Amino acid sequence: MKKGICILLSVLWGLLTYGQDPKPIRNLDLNPFYGSIMLHNPDISHLIREHPAGFILGLNRKTFGSEPWEQRYGYPDQGISFIYQDMGNATLGSNFGIYLHYNFYFWKRRLKARIGQGLAYNTNPYDAVDNFRNNAYGSTFMSSTYLMFQYHRERIWNRLGISAGITLVHYSNANVRAPNTSTNTLGLTAGLIYELDAEQPGPEPYKRWPEMPLDKRMRFNFVFRSGINESDVVGSGQFPFYIFSAYADKRLAQVSAIQVGADVFFSNFLKELIDFQSNSFPELGVDPDADYIRAGIFIGHELFINKLSVITQLGYYVYYPFDFEGRVYNRVGVKRYFGEKWFGAISLKSHGAKAEAIEFGVGIRL
Repeated sequence: MKKGICILLSVLWGLLTYGQDPKPIRNLDLNPFYGSIMLHNPDISHLIREHPAGFILGLNRKTFGSEPWEQRYGYPDQGISFIYQDMGNATLGSNFGIYLHYNFYFWKRRLKARIGQGLAYNTNPYDAVDNFRNNAYGSTFMSSTYLMFQYHRERIWNRLGISAGITLVHYSNANVRAPNTSTNTLGLTAGLIYELDAEQPGPEPYKRWPEMPLDKRMRFNFVFRSGINESDVVGSGQFPFYIFSAYADKRLAQVSAIQVGADVFFSNFLKELIDFQSNSFPELGVDPDADYIRAGIFIGHELFINKLSVITQLGYYVYYPFDFEGRVYNRVGVKRYFGEKWFGAISLKSHGAKAEAIEFGVGIRL
């Protein structure tokens, strides 16, 4: 496993630094943390017994304006990170995660905000016989996101600096397999920063770019998304889903655009759920012939960061023949552009804090 992690880190770092300056300025940070699992759902109250602890190891590459987007966001860092977390409960086991992250700076670069997205491995997921109490993690591999806010000072003594603050670490498999109650850990962090390069940038290292003209045209997007998921009924089975989306967007600024559009959902897991509830729980009054297809309209926002962008959308089902988690839904995800038109997307669709699916998509922006 350690060998695999090292190989994955090397590949991620190669992708991250491809096409960048041949002599990047990098640093390494280590942040142990100690905290508590937040009780976001009463169903996991039996799993909150001790305080989880772990560490976050990050490798960061500084930016100095080689691309216009770096100036717009205050010359952030790009990096990869590794998290080890002992969940403080033998039922939950431990988590190991690999992430890509960005560091954004404020107040003369003394405050740092980091957001990381990656994949985590759990050592003790749910098992109907051996570990039935673990209703938080239904699978070995999970999606994971973490946020970190810190006071940050570099080169206080030679190459060493310090950091301290708070972090929030989220683990969920987004109903790829039930159960999936998920966990959120809020922790205190304090650590060290080590500069890997002896030389420092000059007094004015940051390149300045002129403001680019704003593209005010209306753009039209068409997206196909798919994946697999399962209802909350443990053992009901995993089924593929298909989503067709169309929406228009218009830039408000160089970094953001608003969206208005529609989705059509073909969620095959609902077929099984409709059949299960109509036959096993007649008191619910579920029509066995209810349609499993749903359609919704949404508004959204897209935040552009280099070739990546972050999307947030809030939708409402206008065609809703079967009641599942309510009419309002939301989507958060990232897009990666390949050229001027085509993009790939990974997103999380949920109803409030209740995840339904991780969506993998491909689309075109015209």
